[in-house]
Order: sequence, then structure tokens, then C-alpha cells
Amino acid sequence: MQVFDEVIVLNTRFHKVTVCELIDYIVQSAQANKKTIVSNVNVRAINFARQLPWYRQFINGSDLVFCDGFGVLLGANLNGYCLCGDHRMTCPDYIEALATACERDHISLFLLAGQPGVTDRAIEKLKQVAPNLRVEGHHGYFAKTGAENDQVIEQINQFKPDVLYVGFGMPAQERWILDNLERIETRVFLPLGACLDFYTGSVYRGPRWLTDRGFEWVTRLVTEPRRLWERYLLGNMVFLYHILTDYLRHRVRPQPSKLMQQRVKPR
Repeated sequence: MQVFDEVIVLNTRFHKVTVCELIDYIVQSAQANKKTIVSNVNVRAINFARQLPWYRQFINGSDLVFCDGFGVLLGANLNGYCLCGDHRMTCPDYIEALATACERDHISLFLLAGQPGVTDRAIEKLKQVAPNLRVEGHHGYFAKTGAENDQVIEQINQFKPDVLYVGFGMPAQERWILDNLERIETRVFLPLGACLDFYTGSVYRGPRWLTDRGFEWVTRLVTEPRRLWERYLLGNMVFLYHILTDYLRHRVRPQPSKLMQQRVKPR
């Protein structure tokens, strides 16, 4: 299994990985006899990691973490890392490539996300590009504890998917994975938020020229201002404040004087 360079932004880590490397990693992990968590970070994830110790531990403890936000790339570059747009990816742009790779290597996929009907539409679209893909699904609007949760887990375990896609949104999906990790018979856990909503057109992402530049949040803010203003306006400002504060703190950190360096110079 390939080892990727780690990047640290505000005490939260992710890996310097491209789309092709990510897909290869998921497929290889799905063939291994162990459980693997592949997470992702964007501005919202970094903000959650600052506020919720368990969430930061989940991200930092994941086997692979990829970047899904230009803001995080900016913060990483300010911290001295060398990353480009190829090191940022969002699921709707590569989910079909992942599906064809899973079909090729006989990897099964279970989709657990969205409102009722979303997974059905997603499966229909994926079958058009990967007709022999073994895939099932269930909507994400169920009680995450109790009898209903048990029934969903039983359905997953009957299918025994190699890859389980979980899309409840942050941090609910990560919390659910932690709470049910040992009960679920799958090899790869893949928390991916609203990917299926975007992929099926249930939620409008915005024009391609905007999304390719990392500004799809503008479209979402315009279409759902009451629900999302705090996430994007306040959240982005909080993230930028901490990134700049961290950058300036490291930049102006006093260097040891030559006299001090001479004192500690080994003989």
C-alpha cells in the first residue's frame, strides 16, 4: 500500500493525494482483510476538529484523509506545504470513476445517504457507467440508534459490502461510524456528506466554472441562505482568522540569537 505525505492544518491532518491515488487506495483497501476509514477535510471539518476533540481524533486516526476544500489547500500552502488543485477533490467529480474501478475489481458498494429515493437514482446513474457493479443502498433518514438503526445495519451486513459510503453530513456521519464500527461487516468506511445529492441533481452545485474554483459554497448559500449562512459566512471567517493567526505566529516567532546558538553549539 502506497504511503502518502501528511499535511497538518490547525492540528488536523490530511494526505497529499490525487484522485487516481485515492481510488486505487480505496480499491486496494477493499481487498484487504481489515477495516479502513477514508475521511476527508474541508473548512467545516477543520472547524469541527477545533471544537470537538473526538472529531479531531477521528480525522487524525483515519487511515487516509483527502482534501475536499480550496480553503484547506490555502491554509496548507501558508504553512509551507506545496499543494495544488490536483490535491483537492470532491466526490461528485470522481464517484463514477470509483464505480468503474470497483466494477473492474469486483468490489461491492453500499450507499447509505440522502432522502428516500436519492440512493435509487444514484444507483441508476452508476449502473449506466458500471452495469456490472454490485451495489445496494438505503436512505439516510433513519433513527441512528435503536431498532431502526439495527435494521439498517442488518441490511448492510446481509449484503456485506466491500465499501460502505455514509452520507449524513458532518459530524453526524463520523459519529455514526464510530458508534457502529465493530457491528458493521464492511472493509472500507467512506464518509462523504452530500455527494449523492449533488451527483443526482437533488441539490444544485452551481455552474462548473464556479465549482472548479472551489466556490460551490456560494451557490449553496444563495439557494439556502437561512440554513447555511452560519456554516459558510461565519465558518469561513472563523477558519480564515485561525489560519492567518497561525501563519503570523509562526512567521514572527523569534529566532535564537547568535550568542545563544554559540552557547548550545556542541563541542
